[in-house]
Amino acid sequence: MSRPVKKAVFPVAGLGTRFLPATKANPKEMLPIVDKPLIQYAVKEAVAAGVTELVFITGRNKRAIEDHFDKAYELEAELKKHNKTKMLDLATNILPPGVSCIYIRQPEALGLGHAVLCARPVIGKEPFAVILADDLIDGNHAGCLSQMVDLYSRYNCGVLAVEPVPQEETSRYGIVVSQAIEPRVGKVQSIVEKPRPEDAPSNLAVVGRYILTPDIMPVLEHTPEDARGEIQLTDAIAKLLAKTTVLSLEFEGQRYDCGSKLGFLQATVGYALKHPEVSSDFRKYLDSLYGSMHASERASEAIVVAHNPTRKLRDGG
Repeated sequence: MSRPVKKAVFPVAGLGTRFLPATKANPKEMLPIVDKPLIQYAVKEAVAAGVTELVFITGRNKRAIEDHFDKAYELEAELKKHNKTKMLDLATNILPPGVSCIYIRQPEALGLGHAVLCARPVIGKEPFAVILADDLIDGNHAGCLSQMVDLYSRYNCGVLAVEPVPQEETSRYGIVVSQAIEPRVGKVQSIVEKPRPEDAPSNLAVVGRYILTPDIMPVLEHTPEDARGEIQLTDAIAKLLAKTTVLSLEFEGQRYDCGSKLGFLQATVGYALKHPEVSSDFRKYLDSLYGSMHASERASEAIVVAHNPTRKLRDGG
C-alpha cells in the first residue's frame, strides 16, 4: 500500500528577474492574481490534495512569503477593533488548521534539482510533491495535484504533470516521451531538459507539478551540474527511469505561465472573470472595451472608404 503524499516542496528562491523592477524587493511568488498572491494559489492546490506539510525552499528577500503565512497580530487586532469580520476571515484563514509551514534557506540558486535536494532532511523516506508557483493551474473541479495524487495512489510511483506545447517552445521545458497505458496517462520512456525544437523527441512538456518518491534524493546528490552550474531535476529523473517507473499525466485544467508577463496578464483576466466580487463588472468592462475598439476600427475603415469610394465597409456597411 502506498504512503499518502503529505509533503509538498515549493522552490521559491528564484530572483524573478523577468518581472523587474516589481520583484526587486518583493518575491515574484507574492505578485497578486486579482486578490491573492501566486504562492497562495499553489498552497491552496496542495492542501486540497491532502498535503499537510508545506516546505518552502527560500532565499534572500523572501521574508514576505513567511510573513504571509504567519499570524499578523496587529492587523487582526485592528480588524477586530473596527468589526471588519469579512476581512478578518480573509486574513486569518489563509491556512486551515493542521497545516504547517517549514522554511529552508537555499544559500545559492543552483537549479531546481538543488532546491529539491535542500528539502531532503524534511522529506525523509516519504513521497512528496513539488509545486512551482509560476505555473498557475486552474483545475476547475479537481486541482492538478489532486489528479496526480489519485494516480499516485493507484500506481505507487512518481508522476509528472505534462501538456502538449507548440514545437517551437520545447526549449523552455523538460520534454518527455511516454508510452500510453490509459487515457491521458503514460509510462515515461525518456526525458530531456530544454531540447531545441529540431532535436525535441516530442512536444509533451513537463509543467510545474511533480510527485516524487524519496529515491530521487540520492540520485540528485550525484547528479552533476550542467553547463550553467545548476543541478537539474530533469537530469535526475532521467537517471531514475533506469530503475523505477515514472508516469506522465496530461492533467485536466487551464495552465497559465505566470513566469512570463503575458501569461501573468492572461491569468489575471481568467481569474477576474471567475471572481465572485468583480466578475460581472469586469466582464462588462471588457465588453465595453471591445465595443470601443470595434467602433474605433469601424470609424477608421469608414475614413478609408471615404477616400476610396470603390471599397465597401465590412459586414454590409
